[in-house]
Formats: sequence, C-alpha cells, structure tokens
Amino acid sequence: MTARAVTEATFDQEVLQNEKTVMVDFWAEWCGPCRAVSPILDQIATEHADKLDIVKLNVDENPQLAIKYQITAIPAMKVFKGGEVVQTVIGAKPKPALEADLAAYLQ
Repeated sequence: MTARAVTEATFDQEVLQNEKTVMVDFWAEWCGPCRAVSPILDQIATEHADKLDIVKLNVDENPQLAIKYQITAIPAMKVFKGGEVVQTVIGAKPKPALEADLAAYLQ
C-alpha cells in the first residue's frame, strides 16, 4: 500500500473522520525534497498500514487546506488523530528519523 492522494473534496472523510491516525504529506510536484521523501512515506505506509494511514495533499492543487493548516514550507507532514493535528514534521528526513518522529503512533 502506498500513500494515497487526498483533495479538498475528500480531506474531511479521509483524514478528519478517519478512525485511524493519519499523516498528511503536504507536497508539490516541483519540490525536490518532497519527491525524495515520497518513497520513504510509501514504505512506512506499507509497513504500518494497520496503525497509520498516510495520505498526500498537493498544496498547489488544494491551496485552501494549505492555508488552513498554515503550511509555509514543504514538505510538511501533519499527524491527525480524532480530526485534530497532534504532531507536525517539517522537511525531508531519512526513514529512521521519520519512524522515530512517528514512534508514538506506530506502537
């Protein structure tokens, strides 16, 4: 399983109403670090599919959500639990660092 795309139309159902913890990757096509972290997020999504959903939101195509969640730099990843942001991770990181940041949600 890889990280799936969400849009402003599907964000409420896919993220805010999801019973699982959800990590949203705010990214853009032109962003090199975003492209670098994408396969890492796909790996984490596959390995921890039972505990964590990972979705991608293109900030160029969904500017209202980028504004709402105060995305000023990408890649930015926000972890949602029960419809609320519980953690923010900024910047591309190697897999061990991302897994360490997400450790509380991967138990």
